[in-house]
Amino acid sequence: MTRVSATLRNYRQAPRKVRLLVDLVRGKTVPHALIDLRFSTKRASDPVGKLIQSAVASAKERFGAKESDLRIVEASVNKGVVLKRSRPRARGRAFPIHKHSSHLHIVLETITPAK
Repeated sequence: MTRVSATLRNYRQAPRKVRLLVDLVRGKTVPHALIDLRFSTKRASDPVGKLIQSAVASAKERFGAKESDLRIVEASVNKGVVLKRSRPRARGRAFPIHKHSSHLHIVLETITPAK
């Protein structure tokens, strides 16, 4: 069993929103996960799909694995850098705005055929 990982850092969307998609594809085979992402209406579906494709390309290059033989073993979304901005409010005050970002990490593993 070979493992390949891919990471996307500082993706400018809140981790809470991205986790919905990552939870959807965790534990699935790569073709099934890509189909689920293709028909998802969430904004993060394209970057998550590209990250999975990147991990698949790495597995093909390093180990000669087929896309249909890969499974998503680990998928996590962590908090990234928070951009702090402010918005003008009444009487000269400033209201803080936090623009969150995410770090995505995906690990693929080859499926061993049952004997």
